[in-house]
Order: sequence, then structure tokens, then C-alpha cells
Amino acid sequence: MAKSKIIILAVILLVLITGFWFKDNPSNFLRTSILKIYDNFNNNFQNFQKTEIGNLITEISKEVFTPPPLNAGGKANQAVLTKVKIIAESNIQRFDNGGLLPLIENVALNAAAKAKAEDMFLKQYFEHVSPSGMSPAELVSSYGYDYIVTGENLILGNFENEKELVQLWMDSPGHRANILNGRYTEIGVAIIKGSYEGNTVWIGVQEFGLPLSACPKPMNSLKNQIDSYKSQLNNLIFQINEKRNELNNTKHRGEQYNNLADQYNELVRQYQLIADESRLLITQYNNQVNFFNQCAAGK
Repeated sequence: MAKSKIIILAVILLVLITGFWFKDNPSNFLRTSILKIYDNFNNNFQNFQKTEIGNLITEISKEVFTPPPLNAGGKANQAVLTKVKIIAESNIQRFDNGGLLPLIENVALNAAAKAKAEDMFLKQYFEHVSPSGMSPAELVSSYGYDYIVTGENLILGNFENEKELVQLWMDSPGHRANILNGRYTEIGVAIIKGSYEGNTVWIGVQEFGLPLSACPKPMNSLKNQIDSYKSQLNNLIFQINEKRNELNNTKHRGEQYNNLADQYNELVRQYQLIADESRLLITQYNNQVNFFNQCAAGK
């Protein structure tokens, strides 16, 4: 019984002391609490910017492979070469060197290859980049071929047949790598005879590609929504900082201060809701990008 009385008296004494302290400092506790909440929120905001929105995964870059053009020489002859047989010989090499899947002939890549061969004869150059500055990547894109990875092989000379021509490419490390690239799924070829620097020669062009459609592309709508949320969050953090300054410059008691505190809390609530939704979208988007990158890398 005596012990119970002591506990009751201790509680009463604590209440009296607390009441006495808050009588002269009624807003200190509220002000300190709001500042602690703000400090915690500010730390969480900075971490969110660095570890969440700041860590969006980037899609793998498009790649282009262009080994130096191969001038093979050779004596003029009456051979007739065709793109069909060049494609066939290229696929034989793929099968014989690792059992790679055959490349499928693509209309757009065929058109790009033909345009490249004709342009080289017309303008008398033998380079991957034309005198007008058009690169192989720009060339295939101009014919509507949207790619993840593309490559171009060039050869100039006279050949007995398509097998010899392809073998010359295979004997060149860079051209061989293009023919045996396991990421490519499509090919376009042109083989044209004409006059180059006063000599009658063949120019052969191979355009390789892995189309963008081969891999599921991350949804642009997700990225756009994440960017929109990022803008909203930046705007909210600006408002939250402004509201904190108002609180610091307002008498720490009374209706005005309480209203400002309510407004501050509402801004923080809005921020948290959008931040939580952003986290979900970022996870979803990053998963899609990871899947796309694995596909694009041929894994």
C-alpha cells in the first residue's frame, strides 16, 4: 500500500513539473518536434534522390561494327556473283564456326546495301562513311531499319565465285567477327560490278542487324511518369522548405502557427505518397530495362 502511494505521488510530481515547464514554454515541445520531423524528412529526401530516382538504369547503347574496308585486288574475269549465294556462303560459315543460327535476309538491309554499293561507284570512294558524311548506322536507319546492333562489311576486287569472296572476309579478323556475331539475326547484301578508279571490279556490301523489335523495349510511359513525379517531388520539397521558414518566423503558439504546422504536415504527406508511388514505378521500369539489356546483349 505504501509502495502504491509512493508511485502515485511520483506520477503527480512529474505531471506538476511537466505542467510548470510547458506553462512558460508551451511551444518548445511542438517546435522541437516539427524540426526533428523536418530533419528526418530532409535526410530521407536526400537519400531518395540519390538511391531511388538517381539510380534509374540506362538502356544499353546501340552498337555499330565497321572493320576497315577490304581491297582484295584480283584479276578481272567473267564470273557472275549474286547476293543470294553470298548470304548462303555466310550462313555456311556461321554454321561451321560454332553452329550459329542462319541470318535472315532483310528487305531494308538489302536496300541499304545496294544504295551503299551504288554510291561508292558513283562518287568513287571506298569507305564506311560517305563523302556527304552518312555513316552505316545512319544509312540503315534511313531505310527504316531501327536497330540495337548493326555492322557493315565492305569488299572490292575480282573474285572467282561467292565462296572465295566470303572466305576473304573470313580471313580478315574484323570482317570475320561481323559474319560470326551471334547477336545479329538479319542481313542485307549487295554485289555490283562497275568501274572504280579506271578498273572493272566488284563491290560487295554486307549490312548486318539485330532489330529493335527483337527485344521488348521498356515502356516510355513509365519513364515519363517517373520524370513527372520527380518534377512534382522537387516542387514539393521547395514548398516544404518555404513552409519551414514560415514556421521558424512565426510566433510559436496560437492558431496561425497551428495552421502552418497543418499545412507543413500536408505537404510532407503528399511528398510521401508520390515518393512511395515513384519507388514502385522505378522498380518496374528498372526490371524492364534489365530484361531489355540482357536481350540486347544476347544473353
